[in-house]
Amino acid sequence: MTADREIQDEELMGIAQDPEQALRLHRSLRTIAGADSLDPNLRDMARSVLSGRVDIKDAVQDPRYTEAVFQRLHEMRRAAEEQSYAEQQRSKAQFGDWERREQAELDRERAERDAPVHGSGRGDRHARR
Repeated sequence: MTADREIQDEELMGIAQDPEQALRLHRSLRTIAGADSLDPNLRDMARSVLSGRVDIKDAVQDPRYTEAVFQRLHEMRRAAEEQSYAEQQRSKAQFGDWERREQAELDRERAERDAPVHGSGRGDRHARR
């Protein structure tokens, strides 16, 4: 296995309920892996799962990773509780904008994933192996 290998959505089906959930989980892991603002343990977990070095089921049971997740959730809850009403409204609007962009990106990825593979010789980055 090379360092630049990345798992496919199908490899997350051990924890995902369906291909759609696997796609969303895969995207979330990529986001976590690239988020410099997050705890290094979370980024390490995401990178380990994405590379295939750690199975997703093992990752969610690893105390280092679960502690980092719970710590981040605590920080998020505390920050939300400290927001003023105006800040809450701005956050909701920003979330709505983000959610629309994410949905458009998911739709694009879904269409790419579900598109028939043609022998173009160009090499589809999502081609199944």
